[in-house]
Amino acid sequence: MELLTNRPVTQQRPVQWLAWRCWLPALCLLGLGGCAFPAGRPAPVAASPLLGPGQYEVFGQVYEELASSHGYLEIGVASWYGSKFHGRLTAMGETYNMYAMTAAHKSLPLPTLVKVTNLDNAQSIVVRVNDRGPFFDDRLIDLSYAAAQAIGFGQRGTVPVVVEAVDELNYPEQLPQPRRVSTYLQVGAFTIHQGAKLQLQAVQQALAGKVPSRILESKTGDKVIYKVWVGPVSSKREGEQLALLLEARDLGKPIRVQID
Repeated sequence: MELLTNRPVTQQRPVQWLAWRCWLPALCLLGLGGCAFPAGRPAPVAASPLLGPGQYEVFGQVYEELASSHGYLEIGVASWYGSKFHGRLTAMGETYNMYAMTAAHKSLPLPTLVKVTNLDNAQSIVVRVNDRGPFFDDRLIDLSYAAAQAIGFGQRGTVPVVVEAVDELNYPEQLPQPRRVSTYLQVGAFTIHQGAKLQLQAVQQALAGKVPSRILESKTGDKVIYKVWVGPVSSKREGEQLALLLEARDLGKPIRVQID
């Protein structure tokens, strides 16, 4: 299983953009209004001859829609949006319902069904991606209020998650795919971000960039933990070899983590 990679661009479908509603970060307060900066919904952008098929522009940045959601899996940060946008139109032209199990994503085809797993508590939910956003480099997906509540972070701003396309629901005409298990190695957990950053640099140097690695941030109460993850790895044997290599470099004893 591989994390998101560059994929070919598909033909862009018509998108009905919402009226501009991301106008003050100060509105990002706790409560039903949304704990994090909302999934940006800018005013309609006139078609540009400079944009290619499957591309759209928001806040001066060009985004591309994936050709397919098949096999999509990525780890990142989730936020949510609530009552300020309840009843307004999504990018698909549907009415946003904060109590429905929906989400916004920058590049997945609309609509796409995805499984979202909260890495802090292992709770999962299947949601329907019908909107665009959140337009921030450090955010992967923006859930509806109900979806955020369902996986246990409705009273928090963000949470680390795994987002995986549900292929058997998105492509029912295809034969059922075997259950996929993704394996990662956790190479340290730190209360100070700089410690995790130094560990990540050492891990990347040891692996010579051959396996993806990153820092995941999780929060329990007022305590923030920064975890260094390596993977996904292609097999149990590869995971064991990587663990031995990292141990030989005095980078600690990696913990094996599986995500169904």
